[in-house]
Amino acid sequence: MQSFILRHKPQLTIIGGVLIAAGLVARFALHSQPAYAAAFIAASVIGVLPILIQAVQALRVRVMSIDVLVSIAVFGAFLIGSWDESAIVTFLFLVGGQIERHTLNQTRSAIGALTDMAPQSAVVRRADGTFETVPVDDVRVGDIVKVTTGDRIPVDGVVTSGTGLVNESAITGEPIPVDKAEGSSASAGTLLDDGMLTIRADTVGEDTTFGKIIELVENAQDSKSKEERFIDRFATYYTPAVLVIAVIVGLVTRRVDLAITMLVLGCPGALVIGVPVSNMAGIGNGARHGVLIKGSEVTHRLSSADTFVFDKTGTITVGMPQVTDVRRYDDSAAITAPDDATRYLVGVEAQSQHPLAKAIVRHFDDVPAPQVDEVSVVTGGGIRAVHDGHRILVGSPRFLETEGVELGPTAHADAAELESHGDSLVAVALDGRIRLMLGVRDRLRPGVADGIRNLRRLGARNIVVLSGDNQRAVDVMTAGLGLDRAVGGMLPDQKAAYISRLRDEGHRVVFVGDGINDSPSLALADVGIAMGNGTDVAIDTSDVVLADSDFSRLPHAYGLAKRTVRNMRENIAIAVGTVALLLSGLVLTSWLTMAVGMFVHEASVLAVILNGMRLLRYRVK
Repeated sequence: MQSFILRHKPQLTIIGGVLIAAGLVARFALHSQPAYAAAFIAASVIGVLPILIQAVQALRVRVMSIDVLVSIAVFGAFLIGSWDESAIVTFLFLVGGQIERHTLNQTRSAIGALTDMAPQSAVVRRADGTFETVPVDDVRVGDIVKVTTGDRIPVDGVVTSGTGLVNESAITGEPIPVDKAEGSSASAGTLLDDGMLTIRADTVGEDTTFGKIIELVENAQDSKSKEERFIDRFATYYTPAVLVIAVIVGLVTRRVDLAITMLVLGCPGALVIGVPVSNMAGIGNGARHGVLIKGSEVTHRLSSADTFVFDKTGTITVGMPQVTDVRRYDDSAAITAPDDATRYLVGVEAQSQHPLAKAIVRHFDDVPAPQVDEVSVVTGGGIRAVHDGHRILVGSPRFLETEGVELGPTAHADAAELESHGDSLVAVALDGRIRLMLGVRDRLRPGVADGIRNLRRLGARNIVVLSGDNQRAVDVMTAGLGLDRAVGGMLPDQKAAYISRLRDEGHRVVFVGDGINDSPSLALADVGIAMGNGTDVAIDTSDVVLADSDFSRLPHAYGLAKRTVRNMRENIAIAVGTVALLLSGLVLTSWLTMAVGMFVHEASVLAVILNGMRLLRYRVK
């Protein structure tokens, strides 16, 4: 019976409204007091049933909910013969609940739409070459899946055959479809608008980019800001306090109607709902625009940030540098075939995911690379390796010198020249002698200059770039960006120490990075932001992820956080102001009845929900 009543609350609300209307007709048109009383009594009984059930459920878990207060108030009004008050209060409370659920569902749809886009099945090629449809959870890495027009891609992988136009807005936020052909990357959750593709699955299930987006957003909803924690504690003590005060008022004034009205007017509904709806709407807006915020507490910290610190490579730059110059320091300059130093360099760098390593491998794509086994990475410095009895060192000139390699005047002059052009340097030593020096240069991400200007406009006071690259390369790359400081030659521990020093000085620091070497700084900053195309370690360590590594999403994240926190505080002010207004009106006036108070109360609940929903439309201007 209880589940039936709760399931049919909308219908009971309608019946209550019809009975109230019938009672008003009976009184003012037919002048029938018995019919009027019967209609309002029936409306009171029907209306209080779902409210009473929810009140009992709350009391069973020792929670003094708003339903408890309303139930007591309605029974009190019923006992003193205020049929009209009890009927109208229950009707308004139920109507308010329906409006609240509807508007909250609208807010949740921004997040729920993500899970709705998750593919449930995949068409996988079997061993005999035929295809069969299987649940997406049964797809394994290495499987070949077929995607046809109108289907969502179920895995992260590489296109092995076919062509098509893919709508990647679920991942990147960009509505323009992207051409895909053999060799193109494909992401789970994106939609094939036209064509047919077969894709080799490289990542499946919850490990796909889309799966991680859903996981981050779901986890974010469970995280609470200090405003929400305050409201939880406040509501725990506030509701029983209202009940006690109402009892005392009734005993002192000997006016049951006044005590009952106080119960209704003191309900903290808007206060309880206002902050969560702002949080949910803000996280939903971020998810739709490629900004994944890991919880309401992160939103609060980001909103108060005054200092932004950026890694350079892969963060403000594209992270796909190119080799611009190669200098040799032996007799092999006249030899057309690749020398040992070049081959060993390619063999070592082929095992690295660093952007400079990838640039070198791309540059020497025609050089056969040996399988170099004994490789050890010196974080922030370079790589040591041994192959065929040769000791190989790859890294910055400074790294080679710390390893005992004498550069010589020619190499020093070359290093100075390349650095003056803004190149990053990669030097190669073989058996203790320098053999190669490469100049590698990256380019700025599109929109970095505009993004930094927007951060300034939104309230960022200090903007800094830290890089392991040489100072000249950093200066050339960051010229004209309007930074407060750009520091080169920084090792990972030096970056982390710089972040700690800023925090010790009282700054609220945001660090933005993308690599494994950025993880300490991401963890130390008040807010760590990872570029979405960065390493898994950086993404896991961070508090915010920018999908598709789009720099323009950073000002959106910053502005959205500020707007969300302001919206939370607006809702708290609306809720507290409404309660204060109603209670003062009850004491100072005679016209404030229970029904009028409930109407104002429900209006305040709707006001905070609608105010929170404004966040769904937020965009950086």
